[in-house]
Amino acid sequence: MTKRHLPVIGAGAACFLVAISSAGRLSAQQPQGPQTEAPPPVAPKPAPTRAGSGERVIVPAGTRIGVVLQNGISTRSAKPGDSVYLQTSFPITIGNRIVIPVGSYLRGELLESKRPGRVTGRGEFRMRLNTLILPTGYTVDLNAAPRTADSGGKETMDSEGKVTGGSDKGKDVGTVAETTATGAGIGAIAGRAKGAGIGAGIGAVAGLAAVLLTRGPEAELPRGSTMDVVLEHPLTLDGSQIQFTNLGQFQPTVQPPPRQP
Repeated sequence: MTKRHLPVIGAGAACFLVAISSAGRLSAQQPQGPQTEAPPPVAPKPAPTRAGSGERVIVPAGTRIGVVLQNGISTRSAKPGDSVYLQTSFPITIGNRIVIPVGSYLRGELLESKRPGRVTGRGEFRMRLNTLILPTGYTVDLNAAPRTADSGGKETMDSEGKVTGGSDKGKDVGTVAETTATGAGIGAIAGRAKGAGIGAGIGAVAGLAAVLLTRGPEAELPRGSTMDVVLEHPLTLDGSQIQFTNLGQFQPTVQPPPRQP
């Protein structure tokens, strides 16, 4: 049997074959032709969350806020639309955290103002509080009305923030009685009972005329009057806006001037 002779491959030919094989593998790994599509976008890293960001603090309805009036109000000159300015006198806390510090500002307006009549009636005005401004400047809408007021006088306040002047019936009776007694004394000087009666009648008429020509009591709240404001709806505050470094300072209360009885 004749033996088949296999060709012997030289070292140079072997190196050539290895180079061709490597080039084929590299070409298979690389994309053919120029790249036409943009590389996929890289997702941005999330920004660090600031302390308190997204937190909501709820001050519940019915919360009472003590305030001090910063501008006096009187039906002698007040008119609807006039501004009312107040400051908080006591902090409000939620979960052992002060959310409305002392010295926060409140702004409102007069909704109506009416002077007393000359025969009957008492002065009255009604206010509404619209805005709360915290010491940081953070401003929120406020829907509230004062419920009680201490003005040093006889004014009364209802649940809708209406202030009504005190009654002066006793003063009117005193005016009539005083003028009646004066008239009777003048008549008695004449030395006749009839004259005393006529004088008393004239005095009574004069006293009644004075009452009719005088207006009833005005409704007034002097500067420094203290009030309780009641939230009628929950108040939502942004937690990132109430990171207070200054929790407020006590402001000396300006006492209202003495009121005549």
